[in-house]
Amino acid sequence: MTTHVCTRIQIFTLTFLAFLLMSCTSSQTMVRERPDPVLQQKLESIVHDFKGDIGIFVRHLRTGQMATIQADTLFPTASMIKVPILCTIFSKINKGELGYDQILLNRDSLKYDDGVSGSFRDSTKIPLSELVMLMITLSDNTASLWLQQLAGMGATINAWLEQNGFHNTRVNSRTPGRRLNWEVHGWGQTTPREMADLLLMIYQGRAVSPDASEEMYRVLTKPYWDGEALSQFPPTIHAASKSGSVNASKSEVVLVNGPSGDYVFCVIVKNQQNKGAEYDNDGYVLIREVSRALWQHFEPDSKWRPQPSARKWAKPDW
Repeated sequence: MTTHVCTRIQIFTLTFLAFLLMSCTSSQTMVRERPDPVLQQKLESIVHDFKGDIGIFVRHLRTGQMATIQADTLFPTASMIKVPILCTIFSKINKGELGYDQILLNRDSLKYDDGVSGSFRDSTKIPLSELVMLMITLSDNTASLWLQQLAGMGATINAWLEQNGFHNTRVNSRTPGRRLNWEVHGWGQTTPREMADLLLMIYQGRAVSPDASEEMYRVLTKPYWDGEALSQFPPTIHAASKSGSVNASKSEVVLVNGPSGDYVFCVIVKNQQNKGAEYDNDGYVLIREVSRALWQHFEPDSKWRPQPSARKWAKPDW
């Protein structure tokens, strides 16, 4: 066998092995979705008597198992809209238009409510990174609207969403041409599938840049509001989440780093009859039930169960 032929065989072999390696790696992260009829039945049983409209999207990343209920229907985002704001802020940081360590100066005109940043005195200085923490961890509304402004307002955020394949998720508040959408959906709108896909995009390092995605994911794993979906699997399990709440709509998007594989889900309700903010609000109860069912479905050998007295640790939603 000539040297030329040997070289060609070696090149072909190495190329084929590289292709197999890439295929294997890809299959672990982008497995084709496949409906899970058992999980679907469990979810439909949970939502059967709910008084309101419900949207759910669930996907197990390793196996591709999925279940959906109105997953492509538009729902209010409430505070989940802060995830697209986060992505657009990080896009500007990545371009050098903002700095994560940049010091910002508060003005009384920025105040929206009496949350943490809304209580700042005029001329208070705060790093951009801390403002991001307040928006995601505490869901601080004044911080969020400040960041929406720094991101370029709703039109810029919506352009980022469109460019990244999110055709239904939009900022409505303080955005020209979207008043009718705001009257229906409030601050923002999305579908359960798109909100889950956005969190998955961050987790997989595909949002803005790999390093930006990593920092965003770290921020999203430190929520103060942990009494709904996060309370239904062990506290030792790593997860990223963002929840939302307005009178007739409750929502949460979560990515769980489970022992048997990661899974992402989003639950949104609207038009619910019970419009309160108490622990036993129908929307909150539903989110907890769905999260608990998913944990038990994907981790059937887990002996962990929520503590019966967990309610006393519920945080006031005010």
